[in-house]
Amino acid sequence: MLAIINGHVLTITRGELNPGVVLIEGKKIKAVGRDLPIPPEAEVIDASGWYVMPGMIDAHSHLGVLGEPWIWSHDDVNELVDPVTPHLRAIDSLNPDDVAIQEVVAAGITTVYTGPGSGNVVGGTGIAIKLRGATADEMVIPNTEGMKMALGENPKRVYGRDQKKAPATRMGNAGLIRESLVKAENYLQKKPEGERDIRLEALSKVLTRELKARIHAHRADDILTALRIGEEFNLDVVIEHATEGYKVAEILAEKQVPCVVGPLLMGRSKAELQEVNIRNAAILAQAGVKIAIQVDATSETRWLPIEVGVAIREGLPEEEAFRAVTINPAAIIGVEDRLGSIEPGKDADLALFDGHPFETRSRCRMVLIDGEVVHRYLSDR
Repeated sequence: MLAIINGHVLTITRGELNPGVVLIEGKKIKAVGRDLPIPPEAEVIDASGWYVMPGMIDAHSHLGVLGEPWIWSHDDVNELVDPVTPHLRAIDSLNPDDVAIQEVVAAGITTVYTGPGSGNVVGGTGIAIKLRGATADEMVIPNTEGMKMALGENPKRVYGRDQKKAPATRMGNAGLIRESLVKAENYLQKKPEGERDIRLEALSKVLTRELKARIHAHRADDILTALRIGEEFNLDVVIEHATEGYKVAEILAEKQVPCVVGPLLMGRSKAELQEVNIRNAAILAQAGVKIAIQVDATSETRWLPIEVGVAIREGLPEEEAFRAVTINPAAIIGVEDRLGSIEPGKDADLALFDGHPFETRSRCRMVLIDGEVVHRYLSDR
Protein backbone atom coordinates (compact mmCIF):
# COMPACT_ATOMS: atom_id res chain seq x y z
CA MET A 1 0.00 0.00 0.00
CA LEU A 2 1.21 3.49 -0.90
CA ALA A 3 -0.29 6.78 0.31
CA ILE A 4 0.38 10.12 -1.36
CA ILE A 5 -0.70 12.81 1.11
CA ASN A 6 -1.01 16.62 1.28
CA GLY A 7 -0.76 17.13 -2.49
CA HIS A 8 -2.80 19.36 -4.79
CA VAL A 9 -4.58 16.48 -6.52
CA LEU A 10 -5.87 17.09 -10.05
CA THR A 11 -8.25 14.23 -10.68
CA ILE A 12 -9.20 15.57 -14.15
CA THR A 13 -12.70 14.07 -14.08
CA ARG A 14 -13.71 14.72 -10.46
CA GLY A 15 -12.30 18.15 -9.71
CA GLU A 16 -9.36 19.19 -7.55
CA LEU A 17 -8.50 18.22 -4.00
CA ASN A 18 -6.14 20.55 -2.16
CA PRO A 19 -4.91 18.98 -0.04
CA GLY A 20 -5.84 15.50 -1.13
CA VAL A 21 -4.88 11.89 -0.56
CA VAL A 22 -4.32 9.16 -3.15
CA LEU A 23 -4.16 5.57 -1.91
CA ILE A 24 -2.53 2.98 -4.14
CA GLU A 25 -2.76 -0.77 -3.73
CA GLY A 26 -0.66 -2.86 -6.07
CA LYS A 27 -0.92 -1.44 -9.57
CA LYS A 28 -4.23 0.36 -9.04
CA ILE A 29 -5.61 3.48 -7.41
CA LYS A 30 -7.64 2.31 -4.42
CA ALA A 31 -9.11 5.59 -3.17
CA VAL A 32 -8.96 9.37 -3.66
CA GLY A 33 -10.22 11.93 -1.17
CA ARG A 34 -9.53 14.74 1.27
CA ASP A 35 -9.43 13.04 4.66
CA LEU A 36 -8.88 9.39 3.95
CA PRO A 37 -7.54 7.25 6.80
CA ILE A 38 -3.98 6.13 6.11
CA PRO A 39 -3.48 2.40 6.68
CA PRO A 40 -0.66 1.84 9.20
CA GLU A 41 1.21 -0.44 6.79
CA ALA A 42 1.21 2.16 3.98
CA GLU A 43 4.38 3.76 2.69
CA VAL A 44 3.75 7.51 2.79
CA ILE A 45 4.84 10.07 0.21
CA ASP A 46 4.39 13.62 1.50
CA ALA A 47 3.48 15.77 -1.51
CA SER A 48 3.08 19.03 0.39
CA GLY A 49 3.35 21.93 -2.04
CA TRP A 50 3.28 19.59 -5.04
CA TYR A 51 0.74 18.95 -7.77
CA VAL A 52 -0.38 15.36 -8.25
CA MET A 53 -1.85 14.55 -11.67
CA PRO A 54 -2.34 11.53 -13.92
CA GLY A 55 0.73 10.60 -15.90
CA MET A 56 0.58 12.52 -19.16
CA ILE A 57 -0.18 10.79 -22.44
CA ASP A 58 1.20 11.77 -25.84
CA ALA A 59 -1.15 10.29 -28.42
CA HIS A 60 1.18 10.71 -31.42
CA SER A 61 4.81 9.79 -31.00
CA HIS A 62 7.63 7.87 -32.61
CA LEU A 63 9.37 7.08 -29.33
CA GLY A 64 11.16 3.76 -29.36
CA VAL A 65 10.60 3.35 -33.12
CA LEU A 66 12.57 6.28 -34.50
CA GLY A 67 15.54 5.72 -32.25
CA GLU A 68 18.14 8.12 -30.97
CA PRO A 69 20.58 9.27 -32.07
CA TRP A 70 18.70 9.72 -35.34
CA ILE A 71 20.92 7.70 -37.66
CA TRP A 72 20.19 5.07 -40.28
CA SER A 73 20.78 2.10 -37.98
CA HIS A 74 18.19 3.36 -35.46
CA ASP A 75 15.59 4.63 -37.94
CA ASP A 76 12.79 2.07 -38.11
CA VAL A 77 9.82 4.38 -38.59
CA ASN A 78 9.12 4.39 -42.37
CA GLU A 79 9.30 1.46 -44.80
CA LEU A 80 9.82 3.61 -47.88
CA VAL A 81 9.69 0.96 -50.60
CA ASP A 82 5.92 0.67 -51.07
CA PRO A 83 3.31 3.39 -50.41
CA VAL A 84 0.81 0.88 -49.03
CA THR A 85 2.10 -1.23 -46.12
CA PRO A 86 -0.83 -1.94 -43.77
CA HIS A 87 0.74 -5.19 -42.57
CA LEU A 88 3.59 -3.45 -40.73
CA ARG A 89 3.40 -3.32 -36.93
CA ALA A 90 5.18 -0.80 -34.75
CA ILE A 91 5.79 -3.43 -32.06
CA ASP A 92 8.30 -5.07 -34.40
CA SER A 93 10.41 -1.88 -34.42
CA LEU A 94 9.92 -0.96 -30.76
CA ASN A 95 13.19 -0.73 -28.83
CA PRO A 96 12.61 -0.76 -25.04
CA ASP A 97 16.22 0.32 -24.52
CA ASP A 98 15.81 3.56 -26.49
CA VAL A 99 17.82 6.17 -24.57
CA ALA A 100 15.03 8.71 -25.06
CA ILE A 101 12.46 6.82 -22.99
CA GLN A 102 13.75 7.70 -19.54
CA GLU A 103 14.05 11.38 -20.49
CA VAL A 104 10.39 11.39 -21.45
CA VAL A 105 9.36 9.61 -18.24
CA ALA A 106 11.27 12.19 -16.21
CA ALA A 107 9.03 14.89 -17.68
CA GLY A 108 5.88 13.27 -16.29
CA ILE A 109 4.79 11.33 -19.36
CA THR A 110 3.85 7.73 -18.66
CA THR A 111 2.18 6.56 -21.88
CA VAL A 112 2.67 7.33 -25.55
CA TYR A 113 1.07 6.10 -28.73
CA THR A 114 3.96 5.32 -31.06
CA GLY A 115 4.11 4.00 -34.58
CA PRO A 116 4.98 4.40 -38.24
CA GLY A 117 5.70 7.77 -39.79
CA SER A 118 3.92 9.53 -42.63
CA GLY A 119 6.10 8.51 -45.57
CA ASN A 120 3.51 6.01 -46.84
CA VAL A 121 -0.16 6.62 -47.58
CA VAL A 122 -0.89 3.52 -45.49
CA GLY A 123 1.95 2.97 -43.06
CA GLY A 124 0.89 0.15 -40.73
CA THR A 125 -0.31 -0.04 -37.15
CA GLY A 126 0.88 1.99 -34.20
CA ILE A 127 0.42 0.99 -30.57
CA ALA A 128 0.09 2.58 -27.14
CA ILE A 129 2.91 1.76 -24.75
CA LYS A 130 3.61 2.37 -21.10
CA LEU A 131 7.08 3.73 -20.56
CA ARG A 132 8.34 0.86 -18.45
CA GLY A 133 9.35 -2.72 -19.06
CA ALA A 134 12.31 -4.66 -20.42
CA THR A 135 10.60 -5.97 -23.56
CA ALA A 136 8.26 -4.58 -26.18
CA ASP A 137 5.56 -7.01 -25.11
CA GLU A 138 5.73 -5.74 -21.53
CA MET A 139 5.36 -2.13 -22.69
CA VAL A 140 2.48 -2.54 -25.12
CA ILE A 141 -1.08 -1.88 -23.97
CA PRO A 142 -3.19 -4.53 -25.74
CA ASN A 143 -5.96 -3.55 -28.15
CA THR A 144 -4.73 -0.01 -28.78
CA GLU A 145 -3.60 -0.44 -32.38
CA GLY A 146 -4.53 2.13 -35.00
CA MET A 147 -3.83 2.24 -38.74
CA LYS A 148 -1.54 5.05 -39.83
CA MET A 149 -2.53 6.78 -43.07
CA ALA A 150 -1.10 9.95 -44.56
CA LEU A 151 -2.21 12.70 -46.89
CA GLY A 152 -0.33 15.78 -48.04
CA GLU A 153 3.29 16.35 -48.94
CA ASN A 154 5.15 13.45 -47.38
CA PRO A 155 3.99 10.43 -49.44
CA LYS A 156 3.94 12.34 -52.71
CA ARG A 157 7.46 13.62 -52.05
CA VAL A 158 8.82 10.17 -51.17
CA TYR A 159 7.28 8.43 -54.18
CA GLY A 160 6.36 11.03 -56.79
CA ARG A 161 9.43 13.24 -56.49
CA ASP A 162 12.11 10.86 -55.24
CA GLN A 163 11.05 7.53 -56.82
CA LYS A 164 9.09 8.80 -59.85
CA LYS A 165 6.06 6.64 -59.12
CA ALA A 166 2.60 7.00 -57.62
CA PRO A 167 1.55 8.85 -55.59
CA ALA A 168 2.82 12.08 -57.08
CA THR A 169 -0.17 14.26 -56.20
CA ARG A 170 -2.76 14.71 -53.48
CA MET A 171 -5.19 12.96 -55.83
CA GLY A 172 -2.76 10.05 -55.91
CA ASN A 173 -2.59 9.88 -52.10
CA ALA A 174 -6.36 9.72 -51.77
CA GLY A 175 -6.75 7.37 -54.72
CA LEU A 176 -4.32 4.82 -53.27
CA ILE A 177 -6.10 4.86 -49.91
CA ARG A 178 -9.46 4.31 -51.63
CA GLU A 179 -8.06 1.57 -53.84
CA SER A 180 -6.59 -0.22 -50.83
CA LEU A 181 -9.83 -0.01 -48.88
CA VAL A 182 -11.84 -1.35 -51.81
CA LYS A 183 -9.46 -4.31 -52.07
CA ALA A 184 -10.03 -4.92 -48.36
CA GLU A 185 -13.79 -4.75 -48.86
CA ASN A 186 -13.58 -7.36 -51.60
CA TYR A 187 -11.37 -9.50 -49.39
CA LEU A 188 -13.94 -9.40 -46.59
CA GLN A 189 -16.72 -10.41 -48.97
CA LYS A 190 -14.90 -13.09 -50.95
CA LYS A 191 -12.12 -14.37 -48.74
CA PRO A 192 -11.05 -17.71 -50.25
CA GLU A 193 -11.21 -20.66 -47.87
CA GLY A 194 -7.85 -21.27 -46.25
CA GLU A 195 -6.09 -18.33 -47.96
CA ARG A 196 -4.72 -15.29 -46.13
CA ASP A 197 -3.48 -11.88 -47.19
CA ILE A 198 -1.94 -10.11 -44.20
CA ARG A 199 -2.12 -6.69 -45.88
CA LEU A 200 -5.84 -6.98 -46.51
CA GLU A 201 -6.46 -8.61 -43.15
CA ALA A 202 -5.01 -5.54 -41.46
CA LEU A 203 -7.00 -3.10 -43.62
CA SER A 204 -10.18 -5.14 -43.09
CA LYS A 205 -10.01 -4.23 -39.41
CA VAL A 206 -10.17 -0.56 -40.37
CA LEU A 207 -13.32 -1.22 -42.38
CA THR A 208 -14.94 -3.08 -39.47
CA ARG A 209 -13.87 -0.23 -37.14
CA GLU A 210 -11.75 -2.55 -35.03
CA LEU A 211 -8.91 -0.15 -35.82
CA LYS A 212 -9.13 3.63 -36.01
CA ALA A 213 -7.92 5.30 -39.19
CA ARG A 214 -5.33 7.72 -37.84
CA ILE A 215 -4.84 10.06 -40.78
CA HIS A 216 -1.92 12.50 -41.00
CA ALA A 217 -3.21 15.78 -42.44
CA HIS A 218 -1.81 19.30 -42.07
CA ARG A 219 -3.63 21.45 -44.63
CA ALA A 220 -7.36 22.12 -44.34
CA ASP A 221 -8.05 20.55 -47.75
CA ASP A 222 -6.23 17.37 -46.68
CA ILE A 223 -8.26 17.29 -43.47
CA LEU A 224 -11.46 17.47 -45.51
CA THR A 225 -10.21 14.73 -47.84
CA ALA A 226 -9.64 12.54 -44.79
CA LEU A 227 -13.20 13.20 -43.63
CA ARG A 228 -14.54 12.47 -47.12
CA ILE A 229 -12.76 9.11 -47.27
CA GLY A 230 -13.85 8.32 -43.73
CA GLU A 231 -17.49 8.86 -44.61
CA GLU A 232 -17.24 6.90 -47.86
CA PHE A 233 -16.00 3.82 -46.00
CA ASN A 234 -17.58 4.42 -42.56
CA LEU A 235 -14.20 4.65 -40.85
CA ASP A 236 -13.46 5.68 -37.28
CA VAL A 237 -11.21 8.64 -38.14
CA VAL A 238 -8.72 10.56 -36.01
CA ILE A 239 -6.93 13.53 -37.59
CA GLU A 240 -3.22 13.64 -36.78
CA HIS A 241 -1.60 17.12 -36.58
CA ALA A 242 -4.61 19.08 -37.92
CA THR A 243 -2.29 22.06 -38.42
CA GLU A 244 -4.94 24.03 -40.31
CA GLY A 245 -7.74 22.54 -38.24
CA TYR A 246 -8.63 26.03 -37.08
CA LYS A 247 -9.88 26.75 -40.63
CA VAL A 248 -12.41 23.90 -40.52
CA ALA A 249 -13.01 23.66 -36.77
CA GLU A 250 -16.80 23.86 -37.05
CA ILE A 251 -16.86 20.99 -39.55
CA LEU A 252 -14.65 18.82 -37.34
CA ALA A 253 -16.87 19.58 -34.34
CA GLU A 254 -20.08 18.86 -36.26
CA LYS A 255 -18.73 15.50 -37.43
CA GLN A 256 -17.30 14.74 -33.96
CA VAL A 257 -13.86 13.87 -35.31
CA PRO A 258 -11.10 14.09 -32.69
CA CYS A 259 -7.75 15.71 -33.47
CA VAL A 260 -4.30 14.95 -32.11
CA VAL A 261 -2.94 18.47 -32.48
CA GLY A 262 0.65 19.58 -32.84
CA PRO A 263 3.45 20.11 -32.54
CA LEU A 264 2.31 23.61 -31.59
CA LEU A 265 5.82 25.06 -31.69
CA MET A 266 6.92 23.66 -35.05
CA GLY A 267 8.36 25.95 -37.71
CA ARG A 268 7.55 26.28 -41.41
CA SER A 269 9.86 23.51 -42.57
CA LYS A 270 7.69 22.73 -45.61
CA ALA A 271 5.01 24.42 -47.66
CA GLU A 272 2.02 22.76 -46.02
CA LEU A 273 3.05 24.26 -42.67
CA GLN A 274 3.10 27.84 -43.89
CA GLU A 275 -0.16 28.73 -42.13
CA VAL A 276 0.62 27.10 -38.80
CA ASN A 277 -1.25 28.94 -36.04
CA ILE A 278 -0.17 28.75 -32.44
CA ARG A 279 -3.81 29.29 -31.38
CA ASN A 280 -4.94 26.17 -33.25
CA ALA A 281 -5.59 24.05 -30.15
CA ALA A 282 -7.59 26.82 -28.49
CA ILE A 283 -9.73 27.43 -31.58
CA LEU A 284 -10.47 23.73 -32.06
CA ALA A 285 -11.39 23.22 -28.40
CA GLN A 286 -13.59 26.31 -28.40
CA ALA A 287 -15.46 24.90 -31.39
CA GLY A 288 -16.12 21.69 -29.47
CA VAL A 289 -13.52 19.39 -31.04
CA LYS A 290 -12.00 16.75 -28.75
CA ILE A 291 -8.30 17.49 -28.85
CA ALA A 292 -5.14 15.84 -27.61
CA ILE A 293 -1.85 17.74 -27.75
CA GLN A 294 1.21 15.96 -29.14
CA VAL A 295 4.86 16.69 -29.85
CA ASP A 296 5.39 14.22 -32.75
CA ALA A 297 8.84 13.30 -31.58
CA THR A 298 11.09 11.00 -29.59
CA SER A 299 13.07 12.55 -26.72
CA GLU A 300 11.52 15.94 -27.55
CA THR A 301 8.30 14.49 -26.15
CA ARG A 302 9.65 15.71 -22.81
CA TRP A 303 8.68 19.24 -23.86
CA LEU A 304 4.98 18.31 -23.94
CA PRO A 305 4.20 20.25 -20.71
CA ILE A 306 5.79 23.38 -22.18
CA GLU A 307 3.74 23.12 -25.38
CA VAL A 308 0.60 22.81 -23.26
CA GLY A 309 1.62 25.87 -21.28
CA VAL A 310 1.96 27.84 -24.51
CA ALA A 311 -1.49 26.61 -25.60
CA ILE A 312 -2.93 27.96 -22.35
CA ARG A 313 -1.21 31.29 -22.95
CA GLU A 314 -2.81 31.36 -26.41
CA GLY A 315 -6.34 30.85 -25.12
CA LEU A 316 -6.82 27.15 -24.37
CA PRO A 317 -8.78 26.94 -21.09
CA GLU A 318 -6.68 25.38 -18.34
CA GLU A 319 -9.20 22.62 -17.63
CA GLU A 320 -9.25 21.64 -21.30
CA ALA A 321 -5.44 21.80 -21.41
CA PHE A 322 -5.17 19.20 -18.67
CA ARG A 323 -7.71 17.02 -20.46
CA ALA A 324 -5.70 17.35 -23.69
CA VAL A 325 -2.79 15.36 -22.21
CA THR A 326 -4.75 12.98 -19.98
CA ILE A 327 -8.33 11.80 -20.47
CA ASN A 328 -8.72 12.98 -24.09
CA PRO A 329 -5.72 11.07 -25.49
CA ALA A 330 -6.75 8.12 -23.31
CA ALA A 331 -10.17 8.17 -25.00
CA ILE A 332 -8.66 8.52 -28.48
CA ILE A 333 -6.35 5.57 -27.85
CA GLY A 334 -9.18 3.59 -26.26
CA VAL A 335 -7.87 3.30 -22.70
CA GLU A 336 -10.00 5.85 -20.83
CA ASP A 337 -11.30 3.01 -18.65
CA ARG A 338 -7.85 2.62 -17.10
CA LEU A 339 -5.82 5.79 -17.78
CA GLY A 340 -6.18 9.57 -17.96
CA SER A 341 -7.66 10.44 -14.56
CA ILE A 342 -7.16 9.78 -10.86
CA GLU A 343 -10.07 7.53 -9.95
CA PRO A 344 -10.46 4.32 -7.93
CA GLY A 345 -9.80 1.26 -10.06
CA LYS A 346 -7.63 3.00 -12.62
CA ASP A 347 -3.95 2.28 -13.16
CA ALA A 348 -1.71 4.06 -10.66
CA ASP A 349 0.14 6.13 -13.27
CA LEU A 350 0.90 9.49 -11.64
CA ALA A 351 3.21 12.48 -12.03
CA LEU A 352 4.13 14.77 -9.13
CA PHE A 353 5.33 18.32 -9.86
CA ASP A 354 6.80 20.90 -7.48
CA GLY A 355 4.79 23.65 -9.20
CA HIS A 356 2.07 24.02 -11.79
CA PRO A 357 2.77 21.20 -14.28
CA PHE A 358 2.71 23.54 -17.29
CA GLU A 359 4.91 26.25 -15.77
CA THR A 360 8.40 26.18 -17.26
CA ARG A 361 10.05 26.54 -13.82
CA SER A 362 8.27 23.48 -12.42
CA ARG A 363 10.09 20.19 -12.17
CA CYS A 364 8.62 16.72 -12.22
CA ARG A 365 9.72 15.29 -8.89
CA MET A 366 8.30 11.79 -9.08
CA VAL A 367 6.62 9.47 -11.58
CA LEU A 368 4.73 6.28 -10.85
CA ILE A 369 3.66 3.69 -13.41
CA ASP A 370 1.45 0.82 -12.25
CA GLY A 371 2.04 1.91 -8.65
CA GLU A 372 5.83 1.68 -8.89
CA VAL A 373 8.11 4.71 -8.62
CA VAL A 374 10.00 4.80 -11.94
CA HIS A 375 11.47 8.29 -11.61
CA ARG A 376 12.49 10.32 -8.59
CA TYR A 377 14.28 13.66 -8.83
CA LEU A 378 17.07 13.73 -6.26
CA SER A 379 16.25 16.32 -3.61
CA ASP A 380 15.84 16.74 0.11
CA ARG A 381 12.76 14.52 -0.09
